[in-house]
Amino acid sequence: MIDTWFKKDLSRIHEKHPVAVFVDESGEAEFLLKTLESDTTIYRTSGELDELEAKYKLEKALQQNSLLDQKFVIYTQLAKSKLTFIREYCETNGCIEIRYLQNYVSDNVHETLNININLPKEDLIAAAKVSVGKDRTYWMDLSHKGASEIFDLKKELLPFVHDPKGYETEKYDQEIRTTFYRKVNDLLGQEYMDKPAKTLADEVVKALLDGLATNSCNSTLMEVYCTWLDSMSYRDSFAAYLTKYTLDTNVDIWRVDPNHPFRQVDNNWLKQIGNKLANNKLEQGEKSQLIAKLRQRHKSKQAQAVGITFWKDIITLLEFEPKNIAYLNTFAECVDYYKDHFSPLDTAIRNLYTEFLQQDDVLDPFQELYKGYVALFLDKWFMYFDQYQEDQTGILQDIIDSNNGKIAVIVGDGVAYEIAEQVAIKVESLGSDSKLTRKHILADWPSVTENNMSHIYISDGTVEPIQSKREKYLTAKNSGTSIDYIRLDEVNDEALTGRVLICTYKDIDDMGDKLNSKALKYFPESIDFFGEKINQLLKIGYAKVYLITDHGFVLTGLLTEADKIINKPTGEASVYERYMWTVDKQDSSFTEKFVEKAKSYKNFNYLYFAKSMSPFKTPSTYGFAHGGLAPQELVTPYFCWSKDSDEGLNLEVSIANKSELLSVTGELYRIALKANASEVDLFTQERKVMLLFSANKSIINKSDVIAIQSNSELGKEYTFDGHNEIEVQLIDAVTKQQLDRVVVKKNNDRDLGGLF
Repeated sequence: MIDTWFKKDLSRIHEKHPVAVFVDESGEAEFLLKTLESDTTIYRTSGELDELEAKYKLEKALQQNSLLDQKFVIYTQLAKSKLTFIREYCETNGCIEIRYLQNYVSDNVHETLNININLPKEDLIAAAKVSVGKDRTYWMDLSHKGASEIFDLKKELLPFVHDPKGYETEKYDQEIRTTFYRKVNDLLGQEYMDKPAKTLADEVVKALLDGLATNSCNSTLMEVYCTWLDSMSYRDSFAAYLTKYTLDTNVDIWRVDPNHPFRQVDNNWLKQIGNKLANNKLEQGEKSQLIAKLRQRHKSKQAQAVGITFWKDIITLLEFEPKNIAYLNTFAECVDYYKDHFSPLDTAIRNLYTEFLQQDDVLDPFQELYKGYVALFLDKWFMYFDQYQEDQTGILQDIIDSNNGKIAVIVGDGVAYEIAEQVAIKVESLGSDSKLTRKHILADWPSVTENNMSHIYISDGTVEPIQSKREKYLTAKNSGTSIDYIRLDEVNDEALTGRVLICTYKDIDDMGDKLNSKALKYFPESIDFFGEKINQLLKIGYAKVYLITDHGFVLTGLLTEADKIINKPTGEASVYERYMWTVDKQDSSFTEKFVEKAKSYKNFNYLYFAKSMSPFKTPSTYGFAHGGLAPQELVTPYFCWSKDSDEGLNLEVSIANKSELLSVTGELYRIALKANASEVDLFTQERKVMLLFSANKSIINKSDVIAIQSNSELGKEYTFDGHNEIEVQLIDAVTKQQLDRVVVKKNNDRDLGGLF
């Protein structure tokens, strides 16, 4: 705040005169020159020669008209009585005299705030230098709490430990830095000793990390730590300190601060929990206490900042209660139970595979826990599997038939139900105001792309391996509906012309098939991508966005030879990881172990599936698979995001002259817009709309925003611009909702060009 007082004193002179003299006899106030604006020219003098030079330059500058608004300050540490050539400026213009800085500070504090500051000279000068840029509350705190408040260590320590060398050269002067270092040593409970700034910074961070390790961290250091990890500017320096820190091997890992940054502590927690699981020594009471501790760790923002994000998944596995599986009595109940209660386990184990697949000793106990849950559930699943009825066939046609508005359908490949749930979380996190309806589709089997994609597009169940032919079939069956087909990554900020948009996305299945377990690290990116594109589609005017897929997937995780199914069928057969084709029906000793389905494919007649998550032994690389009958492969998402309609609150606008646009003579055509009469209401008296023009399914033009009033009609003329047929969409200019559409056709037969 001293800078404010100093500038105020200077302004009293500069209001009347361009030149002011600053007399600083002690030399302790020189730092105030740094607080002046760039439009102030400073001349430093220390004797007669300097004064003469300053006077010459000043007089010359003052004679230049362009510098009439320039401000000048002459700085000297000589007493006013000893000045010669610049003495006249003191007499005629005025000067600021600071003989003793501590007096200047205490006088201004008393005058401004009506309080007295009783501090030793050194502390008062240090406080003055630190007060630059601060407001009156700084001095109020100082008056109540004393010298301890000169530096706000909670704020000052972070830039210091982040860059101690830069702090040493750029922050404050040597005197004030020494005062700061003394305060830091006081905080650490050690005697002050002159040492490099880097050494002191290392001591601060060690004290901080030691405190976290023993759950005894000083409150000031704790606040610095939390701010550090929350700062994008400073966080990198923390990682460098943490890498060099050695955690005491004797530390009690269960008593460390829950916000600690030590990955090795979390790994040791995992190993100890895993050992108890492996040896069946985790009692219910102990498990409840453990989960409470893990939940505290999971909620720590500091843990998340250093990449510790897996405790939620461990908690999901530990909290799961499998006893309710015994009460499932129908296949429909099994499906609902899978969606509501079991699929979160699939998310948890997928995340743990991603994190720990190269750490067998950490992962194995949790994988075994998951596999135990799976075995219990699959017993019920296959008990009622004869009730299974796929409803995937013709699902795209069902969606088209059940909607009149503009819709988008994302047809994913390998998007498991649990993945879709994570997409839903992402959409919500983006602030979408859409409403989500969750349903499911039971996929046909074998759950492979060629078979299931064919069922999605082709209503008669024909298996068509070529995607373009599937799309051609769907287009032909909906000749009265315009359908656009694009890849999901081609979606941009403009809706296409068709009423139905079908977007394909194959990355999850492609990555899984090619990379197996290595693909897992890319799945979060795909989830984010889905969420962003769904949000984008809703914003550009699609009233509903569906997410469906051909099949899901299972993950093998850690696999031994004993986990692989080696039963070999008789006769000609083709064995895949999750199913096998055979020409001949197998005998009862074989079929009792598997699910059999009579189905023709090429020269094969029968399918066989395992009643477990275990793979058949094949030459392929294990890790990611589909084709089998597990719920993870067959229960697929049928999610729909829809925007809450506020159409009833808006003015109804339509294209009024559709019939005359079916056959237009000449190059010009007129679009007539009509707004219905409405009640006197703020929302229904006016609506802003736009017209989009497209030819051959490509946008060729768009109108400016058109404001139309209630109970009115307006028309605008446009040209065919070389096209014979143009589709015109009327959309809301704000929401991009499609309000109406018409196809404008040019009648070349009637346009005789004046020949008759």
